[in-house]
Amino acid sequence: MPTREEFISALKKRHGEALQERFSSATVAVCGLGGLGSNIAISLARLGIGKLILIDFDKVDITNLHRQQYKVSQIGKLKTQAMAENLKEIAPYTDIQTYTERICESNAENLLKEADIICEAFDNPECKAMLADIVPEKMPDKFLVAASGMAGLGSPNGIKTKRITNRFYLCGDGVSDVSDDIGLVASRVMLCAAHQAHTVVRILANEFEI
Repeated sequence: MPTREEFISALKKRHGEALQERFSSATVAVCGLGGLGSNIAISLARLGIGKLILIDFDKVDITNLHRQQYKVSQIGKLKTQAMAENLKEIAPYTDIQTYTERICESNAENLLKEADIICEAFDNPECKAMLADIVPEKMPDKFLVAASGMAGLGSPNGIKTKRITNRFYLCGDGVSDVSDDIGLVASRVMLCAAHQAHTVVRILANEFEI
C-alpha cells in the first residue's frame, strides 16, 4: 500500500502543488449516490478531494448496476456503505463521512454544514427543487452544482454546464426526462456526472463559467 505522502506526491505531479493543495483541503458533499452521485464521488476521490460527504438512504439493487458504480457482490448493501468501500480501494486516504438518511428541509443544513461545494445528484424532481431552494437561501456561502436532463440516447454534445448564479451551476441538457424514450443510459448519465465533477474542479481552481 502506498503511503499518504506517496499518494499526495503523485497527485501534485499531475495537478501541480498549488491546485492539489486546494483539492486536498476541500470538502464536497454528494447528495444521492445513484447514477450521478456514484460517478461524481469516484471522480472526486481520484482527484484527491480531501473530504467527501456521502448522503443516501437507499440500498444497492440489481437494477442499479447498469449505470451506478457498484458491484454485483454489493447488492443489498446500503449505498453509503458500498460507495465508501469502493472509494477506499481507489483513494484510501480520502476522508469519507456518510449519512444514511433522506436529506430534507429539516436536516439539510446540518448534513451539509461542513461542505464547501454541494453536488445535487437526485433522481427525484422534488428533491432537486428542495436543494436548489435551500442552499442559496440558507447556505449562501456554499456552491451548488446540480443536474437537469441526462436521459435517453440524445447527442452527448447536448450535455452542457451553465452558471445560473455566482454560486449555482446546472449541468445537463435541461430537456430530457427519465421517463423519456428508454430512460437513463449509463454513458449519458456518466457524461452529466463528469460535467458536475469537473465543475467542482473548476470552482476550486477559480475558473468560473461566464
